[in-house]
Amino acid sequence: MNNVLAAVVAILLSVPAAADSDWSQFRGPNRDGISPDTGLLKEWPASGPALAWKATGLGEGYSTVITHKDKIFTTGDVGGASSLHCLKAADGKLVWTTKVGEPGGKRDSGTRSTPATDGTVVVAIGQGGEIVCVDAETGKPKWQKHLEKDLGGDRPSWWWSESPLLDGDLVLCTPGGSKGAVAALKKDSGEVAWQSSDLKEPAHYTSLIAVEIGGVRQAIVLTDRSVAGIAVKDGKVLWRATRKGQTAVIPTPIYKDGIVFVTSGYGIGCNAFKVTAEGGAFKAEELWSGKQIVNHHGGVILVGDHLYELDDKRAMKCVELKTGKVAWEDRSVGKGAVAYADGHLYCRSETGEKGGASTIALVEATPSGYKEKGRFTQPDRSATAAWAHMVVIGGKFYVRDQDVLLCFDVKAK
Repeated sequence: MNNVLAAVVAILLSVPAAADSDWSQFRGPNRDGISPDTGLLKEWPASGPALAWKATGLGEGYSTVITHKDKIFTTGDVGGASSLHCLKAADGKLVWTTKVGEPGGKRDSGTRSTPATDGTVVVAIGQGGEIVCVDAETGKPKWQKHLEKDLGGDRPSWWWSESPLLDGDLVLCTPGGSKGAVAALKKDSGEVAWQSSDLKEPAHYTSLIAVEIGGVRQAIVLTDRSVAGIAVKDGKVLWRATRKGQTAVIPTPIYKDGIVFVTSGYGIGCNAFKVTAEGGAFKAEELWSGKQIVNHHGGVILVGDHLYELDDKRAMKCVELKTGKVAWEDRSVGKGAVAYADGHLYCRSETGEKGGASTIALVEATPSGYKEKGRFTQPDRSATAAWAHMVVIGGKFYVRDQDVLLCFDVKAK
C-alpha cells in the first residue's frame, strides 16, 4: 500500500502546476505585466479576436481590471462617487457596486487606481485619497482610511493614481508627505503597521513593487526625486538613489537580478541601477541612463533580458536591460500601453491617427526585430485618450475604455 501511495505521489509531483488563472493586482500578481497564459492565438484575423462580451456602466475612469476566479473588479465614477465594481467573469454582468470616495479629479476626471484582491477582500484607492477594504463576495466595507487625513499624505496635482499593493498580510501604498512616503496597513484591520519616516518625499503616480534583494523583502518606490528600497518588515529605507522626474512620474519600476529599471515621461527618460547587499548594508549604483525609453504611463514589459514599450516618441522600442542598447524600434501603433502573454505583446495606441479610434496590435516579443501578427481597430471608443492598461488572463483579453469593458477570446482553437 505504501508503494502504491509513493507511486501516486511521484506522478502528481511530475505534473506541472497549472498557470495562475488570477490577475489579482495591477500588472498581475508579480506586478510585472507578464501573463502566465499559454495556448493563445499566434496571429489575429483582420477583424481581430472574437468579442466574448461587452460590459457597460463602469463610469468615468482610467482604471484597468483585476480578476479572481469567477469575478472581475475595477473602479469608475458612477452616481456621484468614485466606485468599486464587481462583475461576473463569465458575461460581465454586475454583481455589486460600492462607494470608495469623492468623484472627479483635476483635469482628467474619473478613477485612476486599479484595485487588488486576495479573493477574500478587495482593496481600492480613490483619486481623492480614500483607501477602502471590502468583502470580495458582497462589497460590504471592512475598513477605510485616508491617505491625506490619516497618513499625512500630500495630494498630487492630478490626485492619487497609485494602485495598492497586497503583500501577505499588508496593504502597501504611497501617501507621500511628512509622516513618510510609503505606508503599510494591516490587511485585516487597516491599522498602520509602519510608515517610512526617513523617506518623506511627495507621492507621484507610480505603483509599488515588492521584491527580494539580498534576502530582504522590500518595496521599491519611485518619486519625482528618487528611487528607493523600503523594508517590508518595518519601513526602514534600505537604499536610495537620486533620480529627478518632472511633471508626472507614472510607470511602475521593473526589477530583475539586482537591476532596478525606472522611466518617466515629459522628456526625462530612463535609468538602470544595480542594487547590491553586503554585510546587511545595501548600495545602489547607476548602470546606465538616457532617453532610450521615455514612457509617459503606458508601462514597460521585461521579457527575458529585453524591455519593450510604446514610447512617448510614438515608436515601439526594444532595449537591452543590462546595457541600455536599443535592439530595434518601429512605428507600431504609436504611443500607448503594452501587455504580454504567450510570447507576444498586446499593444494599444492611446489615440488613432488624427485622434481617431485606437489601434490594437499583436507583436511577437523578440529582440531580433519587429514582427506584427495582426491588428484591428478598437470598437466602442470613448472621446478621451485610451489610458487603461490591458489584461490577458484565462484565455481572455480585457480592454477597458472609460464606461466600457471589452472581453475578447484569444484562446487558440
